[in-house]
Amino acid sequence: MVTAAGLSGWRGWLELKRRELDRGHDGDADSTPMPSAASRIEMADLKERIRKLEAIAAGVDL
Repeated sequence: MVTAAGLSGWRGWLELKRRELDRGHDGDADSTPMPSAASRIEMADLKERIRKLEAIAAGVDL
């Protein structure tokens, strides 16, 4: 019984992930494409650099 419940949950999770992937690959105008991991890391790096430059400009010592 526990195994059947676990299998049902697993199938539901897989279906959710399939829908997320399909939504990311659609050509719909309503949905925006999900950024890749590399672009998110690069954006976080740029934000950190900007924060440091602003701190330097304000005279704050990091």
